[in-house]
Amino acid sequence: MSEQFRFDLFPLIQTERFILRSAEAGDSHDLLALYSDEAVVQYMPFTPFESVEDAQGEMNWYTKIFKEHTGLRWMIEDRETRKVIGTCGFLNYEDVHHRAEIGYDLRSSFWGRGVMTEVACAVLHFGFTSMQLNKIEAKVEPENEASIRLLHKLGFQQEGVLRQHEFEKGRYIDLAVFSKLRSEISPQGFQ
Repeated sequence: MSEQFRFDLFPLIQTERFILRSAEAGDSHDLLALYSDEAVVQYMPFTPFESVEDAQGEMNWYTKIFKEHTGLRWMIEDRETRKVIGTCGFLNYEDVHHRAEIGYDLRSSFWGRGVMTEVACAVLHFGFTSMQLNKIEAKVEPENEASIRLLHKLGFQQEGVLRQHEFEKGRYIDLAVFSKLRSEISPQGFQ
C-alpha cells in the first residue's frame, strides 16, 4: 500500500472529462454561478450566493479545512470549457477513525450527464487508497432523491436517519446517513 496522504500538497485528480484541483482566485465567478442557483443550494445549509465575495468566502473555507487537515474540496473543472462546474470532496475527516464525509454539488445545467458519478468514483478511490479511509459517510436530506440515487449507484448503504438533526433556513431538518466501507469495494474496483 502506498504512503498515506498527509495534507502537504493539494492533490490533482484527472478523469476522462474533468480535472479535479484546488480552488484558484479566478474561480470565484464560476462558484458564484454555481451557488447562486436556487436549485443547487436547495438542500444546502445556506441561501443562494449574491456576490463574488460570497464565493471567495467559500473558497477561503476550502483553504481552511485543508490547512486544518479536516477536509479537502476539489473544484470540478470541465476539460472542454475550462470552467468550474461544481465541487466534490471530504469534510469532517477523522484520521484516528479513518473516516470522512463526502460532499458534492454541480451546476444544474450539467445534471443527468453522469458527471458526479465519474467525479465521485475518483474521489472515493482517492479516499480509500491515498487517505486510507475505512469508511466514507454521506448525510443527505431524505427529500434529495437525486443525491440518494447517486449514493446507491456508488454502493453506499443507508444506516439510518438523524431526526431533526440540523436547524437550517428556519426549520429543523432530518438527515439520512449513508456509508461505504473499504471492505465493500468490489474486486473490479470503482464503477
